Amino acid sequence: MEITFLPTNDIGELERCLESIEQDSKIKGLLLIVGENNQFSPQELGAVIRKIDIPLFGGIFPGIIYENRRSDKGIIVIELDEVPELMVVENVSETSTDFENAFLPFLEKTDELSTFFVFIDGFASRINDFVESLFVVFGLDYKYVGGGAGSLSMKQTPCIITNKGVLKDAAVIAGCRMNCGVGVKHGWETLSGPFKVTNADGNRVITIDHKPAFITYQEVIKEHSGAIITQHNFLKHAKAYPLGISKIGAEKIVRDPFRVADDNSIVCVGEIKQDEFVYILVGDHSTLLKSAKQAKEMAIEEAEGQKAMCQFSFFIDCISRALFLGDDFQKEIDAVYNGNRVFAGALTIGEIANNGKAYLEFYNKTAVVACF
Repeated sequence: MEITFLPTNDIGELERCLESIEQDSKIKGLLLIVGENNQFSPQELGAVIRKIDIPLFGGIFPGIIYENRRSDKGIIVIELDEVPELMVVENVSETSTDFENAFLPFLEKTDELSTFFVFIDGFASRINDFVESLFVVFGLDYKYVGGGAGSLSMKQTPCIITNKGVLKDAAVIAGCRMNCGVGVKHGWETLSGPFKVTNADGNRVITIDHKPAFITYQEVIKEHSGAIITQHNFLKHAKAYPLGISKIGAEKIVRDPFRVADDNSIVCVGEIKQDEFVYILVGDHSTLLKSAKQAKEMAIEEAEGQKAMCQFSFFIDCISRALFLGDDFQKEIDAVYNGNRVFAGALTIGEIANNGKAYLEFYNKTAVVACF
């Protein structure tokens, strides 16, 4: 496995790189991790990748990680020495899209596969349905690693990279024979709760304990920090106070609130179901940095348990986690980075992971490390 990092904004450089790769018969597939602040549009990127016959997949993300550096621009090209089995699902947000039936033809191609890379539009409104259906069809026979693509502008844009081009409201699954160890940790702790979600619609929490969700959230934060949160400063404060959903025998699943609607409902990255119980979480830099190191150690231990030497580390971390850590985010990269291995990753809008031993989840504000 070889990795090329293109730090420039020149779409022509990518085109020349891909043309050169096509001449190498040993390269059977490509994973592209693209920063959102390159000076070319998704349409221009799509025009270039549609010329390539090699199976490829990936996404456009708020940030990318190469070795021990973070950037919001540039392109990481990861060469695969095996042909990935690819499946693209479009119209993810449409209620008429039947995920389980869509996955069934792909099931026939997965007998010899070990790991699924999964990338989805981070602002699609049915991400949880997609992930749950993926688990129902494929179960614990595979490892899963990936996350939500998209823009830090919080607007839904074309962001999923496939041989068809760059797609909006879509997902791509890439099945590979490479095995891996996966570690998942977040480090957020309970501040208050549980609260019952008494009304919800997809990724919008409408009422908590029969009160407008934002009112309840506002009261807890004010009591804890004295901060008065409004619609206008919501994102500034909410990055420090995510919501959490309890899971038996595991860390809470984090949901990242990113907007208050006019009806005082809270819009999250990922769904929260009506009648679920949620907590308001809090964390500090030390607990988050410790959890990232633990995720790395979990991934290495699992990989070594398979009597395999880790040759490539893939780091999926949440962009809102990076925003919360600020300048200390470099310490999180350093906690996960191992200079003896090929290392790359993405800052995502939600994380998808499973180590083959527990229920597949869509996470927020969570560090995911995969050692291949």
